[in-house]
Amino acid sequence: MTLPVNPALYGTFLATMTVMAMTPGPANLFAIATGMRRGRRAVLLAVLGMNCATLVWFGGAALGLGALVTAFPQIFHLLAIGGALYLAWLGFSSIRAGWTNAPDAEAPETHIQTSAFRDGFAVQLANPKALLFFTAVLPPFLDPKLALPPQLAFCALATIGMDVITMTSYGLGGAALANRMTRPAFRKGFRYAVGCLLILAAGLVAQRG
Repeated sequence: MTLPVNPALYGTFLATMTVMAMTPGPANLFAIATGMRRGRRAVLLAVLGMNCATLVWFGGAALGLGALVTAFPQIFHLLAIGGALYLAWLGFSSIRAGWTNAPDAEAPETHIQTSAFRDGFAVQLANPKALLFFTAVLPPFLDPKLALPPQLAFCALATIGMDVITMTSYGLGGAALANRMTRPAFRKGFRYAVGCLLILAAGLVAQRG
């Protein structure tokens, strides 16, 4: 019976993916900021959005998107700049809210859910770390002697599994602070912290771009 993946390559991929998922990057920082600002439910929705974007990246890898971006590096550059600007905008918005120390705006539950999912999807889709993963890290772990779709499916399963565990852990750690947001002084400093985290993530995106 022929296995869908090369056991040695796949085992090495799992070890590599574990380390990469645990390494702080734009997505993990965004998860922390989301937990701090929006709470546990928003963390889960943001993680869902980020991993839906990861599935888009895997679909793109199957269709040769990595080769396209490698051939036209300006696509990578534009993607990185767009992601950095988006994160920076979120960060400065949080700092501005901290400066005015205004109370959190009430929003319908559906809007909160949609926003968390959408933001998570956008951040991961524009994350240069994801692009580098699919163009530089993933290809060496694929066996050219085996069919590509099953290998990508197994790698996607491992990648998403690791990301869900680490991003959720990072995000819920931030969500644990949410019960202190009723204190105006804490809310002010906390919004500054969220803004700095997002701006730091934007810097990482821009640097890698």
